[in-house]
Amino acid sequence: MSLRSLNLLVMILVTLLSSGAGKPSGEQPLSRIEIHKSTLALHDSAYVEASPRVLGLQGQNSDWVTLQYSYPSPSNDDWIGVFSPASFSSSICLPENPKESPPLLCTAPIKYQYANYTTSDYRNTGKGSLKLQLINQREDFSFALFSGGLSNPKLVAVSKKVTFANPKAPVYPRLAQGKLWNEMSVTWTSGYGINEAEPFVEWGARGDSQVRSPAGTLTFSRNSMCGAPARTVGWRDPGFIHTSFLKDLWPNKMYTYKLGHKLINDSYVWSRSYSFKASPYPGQDSLQQVVIFGDMGKAEADGSNEYNNFQPGSLNTTYQLIKDLKNIDIVLHIGDICYANGYISQWDQFTSQIEPIASALPYMIGRGNHERDWPGTGSFYQNTDSGGECGVLSETMFYVPAENRAKLWYSTDYGMFHFCIADTEHDWRPGTEQYSFIEHCLSTVDRQKQPWLIFLAHRVLGYSSADFYGDEGTSEEPMGRESLQELWQKYKVDIAFFGHVHNYERTCPVYQNTCIRNGSNYYSGPFEATTHVVVGGGGASLADFTTVRARWSYYQDHDYGFVKLTAFNHSMLLLEYKRSSDGRVYDHFIISRDYRDVLGCAVDSCSRTTLAS
Repeated sequence: MSLRSLNLLVMILVTLLSSGAGKPSGEQPLSRIEIHKSTLALHDSAYVEASPRVLGLQGQNSDWVTLQYSYPSPSNDDWIGVFSPASFSSSICLPENPKESPPLLCTAPIKYQYANYTTSDYRNTGKGSLKLQLINQREDFSFALFSGGLSNPKLVAVSKKVTFANPKAPVYPRLAQGKLWNEMSVTWTSGYGINEAEPFVEWGARGDSQVRSPAGTLTFSRNSMCGAPARTVGWRDPGFIHTSFLKDLWPNKMYTYKLGHKLINDSYVWSRSYSFKASPYPGQDSLQQVVIFGDMGKAEADGSNEYNNFQPGSLNTTYQLIKDLKNIDIVLHIGDICYANGYISQWDQFTSQIEPIASALPYMIGRGNHERDWPGTGSFYQNTDSGGECGVLSETMFYVPAENRAKLWYSTDYGMFHFCIADTEHDWRPGTEQYSFIEHCLSTVDRQKQPWLIFLAHRVLGYSSADFYGDEGTSEEPMGRESLQELWQKYKVDIAFFGHVHNYERTCPVYQNTCIRNGSNYYSGPFEATTHVVVGGGGASLADFTTVRARWSYYQDHDYGFVKLTAFNHSMLLLEYKRSSDGRVYDHFIISRDYRDVLGCAVDSCSRTTLAS
């Protein structure tokens, strides 16, 4: 390393800053790294070598790198950080408060692993090796060896650069239902801005001629973030997010598509080919299968970044859905998407993780506290759970058919299902804009065509036995079901799903804290009350139940899992709760109901009548 480079690195490392905010309750592994305390300790005998230097030569968007490294004074606290862009000393930002002195380095590793992870004798020999999986994230990579642990890091060696063959390539398509039943949106990420290339999707019915649909392009800047770490050490350029709409689809037909960019020199860059099945006509009587879960997060197949047990849950949930992909029609992920918590690089990691699912099925999201909440930004809860993202990432990285994606509530139909997705990070109480949406969504469904009415939200607005609710003397968010239970009952919501609590729980059909009907695995006849299901065990560290069990709590499971709804026809619906570890069913129930049963009155579900003629 030249003297000039050495002096520059010394200057930069001594000005590293922290996130400027409290650690987000230990849920983001990268927040453990006290990068602001980094110092320079380059050693002539220390090195990090990475191979191969060029990845994705066969067009793949993920690849493995082998690291060989050595340090003469090893310890079990030594760790490898993966930085991207490779020149991680070049990102300068403004101070977050007057006590910080510029220039300030805004960068953090996108992942890390301990040097002894696969080399048990590293502490004795000072030599080790590691295999890490990288994904295409539009920039090159470097690998840095640190001593001193995560709390007092000392940089001892840096590798040469590694890059993907086509770093700007279009990657990680995610499908979503459009505003019409016969419209599918495709959203993806690339490194091409609108001044470099024209984005589009080439698509058509399988075996037929293909057409091209243009795509819109969005991005955002550091100034779009609301606070640290998203504005500081967690910031990473998101590239460009493109969305195209494939319209006038024929029901149930298979379509193929690929992502394209026409460069200014008239050459083309393509993704590989993907396929999906168009939605059924609303009310169509056929087998329809829906997967629902919340709070999944992301994890690394190479084991890096992990300390809070996200890996077995998150990856197992993902793998189980991929394994059963042919038997799923649509996925609803109801909040706490990837737990980036202000570390922007993690959204790329998440969209890569779910690509086999989201590229083939509509992947509909709801919004949770870890996407939206930030003080003074209009969120209902004035906490820092989003890490400064304040909703920008969730509103940009995924498409939903909302009228205003800053207010992420919307409805969507799939065959015999009508879904009403609320945004618990905005006020839902009577008199609010969202309350009006919820009532309109529930009241306008045609139950003869779409008998299965499903309400979904992130925070628990119904019933939960989570110990943290119990500690507050409640079983829900404040003003949750008190504001909405009369709507659920009046419009006969079959099932209400919630995340936020990282476990599984099912109630009896319950109204006003009372079981209107005993919990069972089979319900027939007229609607009596809504069944509430917490399905927040998608992958994040598990939550405990209260020691005292409420009468309305019918089934509990302290494990990772997801729900699969199967509508066999207009009169039979099956709910199955499956654990992510083995994909087996651990809870289930069936609703058997004819249309004349939907018309029947239940408690508070019909308007008052009179005998007067």
